[in-house]
Amino acid sequence: MTRRVLPVASAGLMFVAFLAGVGIAPAAAQTSTALTGRVSSAEEGVMEGVVVSAKKAGSTVTVSVVSDAQGRFSFPSAKLGSGSYSLKVRATGFELDAPGSAEITLALPVAVDLKLRKARDITPQMTNAEWIESFPGTPDQKKFLYGCVGCHTLERVAKSKHDAGGFLQVMKRMATYANNSHIERPQVRVVARDPMRDFGPDSDKQAAYLATLNQSSGNWSYSLKTLRRVKGKGTRVVITEYDLPRRPLMPHDVIVDREGVVWYSQFDQQFLGKFDPKTLTHAEFAIPVQRPDFPKGTLDLEVDPEGNLWLSHMFQSGIVKFDKKTEKFQAFPLPPGVVNENSQQSMVGPQRWTVDRKVWLNDAGIPGLHRLDMATGKFETWKPYQNMKGPHSVYGIYADSKNNIFFMDFGGENVGKIEAATGKLTLFPTPTPRSRPRRGRMDDQDRVWFAEWRAEKIGMFDTKTEKFREWNVPTPYTAPYDVVLDKTGKVWTAGMNTDRVLRMDLETGEFTEYPLPSQTNIRRVFVDNSVTPPAFWVGNNHHAAIVKVEPLE
Repeated sequence: MTRRVLPVASAGLMFVAFLAGVGIAPAAAQTSTALTGRVSSAEEGVMEGVVVSAKKAGSTVTVSVVSDAQGRFSFPSAKLGSGSYSLKVRATGFELDAPGSAEITLALPVAVDLKLRKARDITPQMTNAEWIESFPGTPDQKKFLYGCVGCHTLERVAKSKHDAGGFLQVMKRMATYANNSHIERPQVRVVARDPMRDFGPDSDKQAAYLATLNQSSGNWSYSLKTLRRVKGKGTRVVITEYDLPRRPLMPHDVIVDREGVVWYSQFDQQFLGKFDPKTLTHAEFAIPVQRPDFPKGTLDLEVDPEGNLWLSHMFQSGIVKFDKKTEKFQAFPLPPGVVNENSQQSMVGPQRWTVDRKVWLNDAGIPGLHRLDMATGKFETWKPYQNMKGPHSVYGIYADSKNNIFFMDFGGENVGKIEAATGKLTLFPTPTPRSRPRRGRMDDQDRVWFAEWRAEKIGMFDTKTEKFREWNVPTPYTAPYDVVLDKTGKVWTAGMNTDRVLRMDLETGEFTEYPLPSQTNIRRVFVDNSVTPPAFWVGNNHHAAIVKVEPLE
């Protein structure tokens, strides 16, 4: 086991207070606000919902706030500190009229008015949802594109020049890549999958459709559309982005432990990452390689009742346990006769393994699940879909208080259950057909919260009553990935297409959307309940950063 400690210069402190306003603050409040201002443009006048970001020279931390209905923004002094800052904005269709900067000293708040102008080229600013909204076609045609955004944005598709035949060749090439691929570092599968598995029997029609979206025939035949900017509660937030030590680095799952330390799985490398947001120091722990010729990297990162960390080992086979006290790994690979060329463990369920000393894990190569008896080392296997017409898969897996396992059918529409005591398997179809439930969390009432990726909904399955509830997310083509309930009764999710974090009030069903400062490939979402209000964390899987979202109410 190798540990690498990577120091980073500090540029920010923990959030303690925030005062909204513009101009010079009253004397008693001057230390609370470091930078204020107003955002406006000739086209709109004052602008609400514009993300304003400040980054200190030489820093690895970017702090962002959002303008309110009067165009005002305000940064808390506890987030910035003294120094020279560059400023940027995010509002699709607009750009700064001139480079923005500010010299901050905490003795006196600084006021900076930002003038925006229409962007000459909005395409680098567009989210995946804005591209999908702009593209012609039916919803089913467009949702085929959800499979593209795991590795790259849809700008790459729109600006390509492939004809239908060219796209077919691209699809065949992509089928040889492992899930753990980055656009700068693709990993090739040992055994390439049939392109039909990923793109279905209509791959020729899909290739022809893609050729209508790009520039193979010249300029686009459609106009570019943008999402409405957030309003009201969505503007009352502070967002902090922490750059990771190198690129590319893919923080797939990000969690925060009881000491406030951030841990993250690395999707395409054999390391467990550790980050202290107080000192801004990084460390990495090398994970033993099980199958040298297979793609590297881990996905799911979970905590067991003893405080140890578990990771799904993807193509390396099996699962891995990290003892936080000894800082050592223990690997549990699939045994001969169980492991095969297609084995892939993307999920691990150790949440309640101390109940019966058994740990659950999925296997995308079956597709199905295994259960490891920690006392004997023996594996049991379930194949829930072997007599069903596909596609089906097992993705998010979560144990209840009795270590019964519940799992999401990401290929189809089911929430599955395996009873720990009897091994009985039951499938519960979601109210919405073809919802493609993905990831979520088991709450302390044994309710499973999950994202319905294709249905644009989040769902809850009460494991005691065996009843479902569903809520539509407010923005089209969000593609929610993960869901978690916080201590205050708010439900959090985020999508792979909109670069927005969503918080839902469970009592009213009202959603608040918080815009992110950068293109963010959302995966696992985490809520830190040790602070009030709870803070949201997520990894930026494409841009080597960790993101913290702190609502101000």
